[in-house]
Amino acid sequence: MNLTDLLSHATDKNRFHSIEDYLEFCTRYLEYVEHGLQGRIISQNEHHYEFFQYKEANDFNITRPINSRLMYNAGNFAEAAQQFKMTLGQLQDGQQPADGQRENVIRTIYTLQQSIGAALDGLPAGKSNQARKVNGDLFERLIRLLIVSLNIDCVSGTMQVPVKDSDGTELFKSSYQHDLLLSKDNELKIIGSVKTSSKDRIDKVFMDKFLYNRLTNTALPHIAIFLNDVQRKKTKKENRYGVNSTFLAGHFKAYTVKLNPLDGVYYCDIRPNMVEDALLSKHIKTIDHFFYSDLWELLNKEGQRLNEVAILKEDLKL
Repeated sequence: MNLTDLLSHATDKNRFHSIEDYLEFCTRYLEYVEHGLQGRIISQNEHHYEFFQYKEANDFNITRPINSRLMYNAGNFAEAAQQFKMTLGQLQDGQQPADGQRENVIRTIYTLQQSIGAALDGLPAGKSNQARKVNGDLFERLIRLLIVSLNIDCVSGTMQVPVKDSDGTELFKSSYQHDLLLSKDNELKIIGSVKTSSKDRIDKVFMDKFLYNRLTNTALPHIAIFLNDVQRKKTKKENRYGVNSTFLAGHFKAYTVKLNPLDGVYYCDIRPNMVEDALLSKHIKTIDHFFYSDLWELLNKEGQRLNEVAILKEDLKL
């Protein structure tokens, strides 16, 4: 495939309705990267990040930052994909995969999504909003597909939540749209947000938990899954490229301490301060922890009866 073919594929969300669809596209994109780029640009401030630059036919567009420590290449992706599917199979069967496979889980999810995002960076500048929307939608769908593959009921949808007074009388219904609604044994167990970045979104995730649990008088777990929190920056004077962090550590800490902590925050590309800072490291983990342990622990907690909420499912083809 050339980049035009890849863009046609990536912008058609109907082409992504199974994990195999994501694996196939990723394979094609990584093959293209081997020989189809104009070049690679190394980040000036964090050298393990690089940017792919496309050729003149695509206006020499430069992609988002790619973490070379996480991104597989065409030579090792086929084996990595097989290992990833084996891990999913073990989790589906109730087995605990070896800790040595954790890195593969992180890197495969990262590579699958960044292949889509980087390909979409080849679109003309006037279509950047379309690229962001498609990329975000496909990441949400990927995470749902992975959860569903483990035989867990998981949908995206809008909930009609009854708000009751102190006597239990329903006063009205409040609508909430969520990326992840996980159920088990006729109970809603987990509400989740899935975004490629926490930029401009972190406040809403905390507020969603606060408002939902306050209005429903429940303690339903709320989680958030993010791909990364880095963006490209360019020094105009030197015409060089580097990366900026988009994670608002102060906001995260304030909401965690003064409002309510989330029940799980997960990244593929975790930032150094999320590991080094004592408070952040307590509440933020790499995404393997969600699939290996936290998901199952949260599903075993008491939930909210499904007959108490009306869920209008979206993405029905999933």
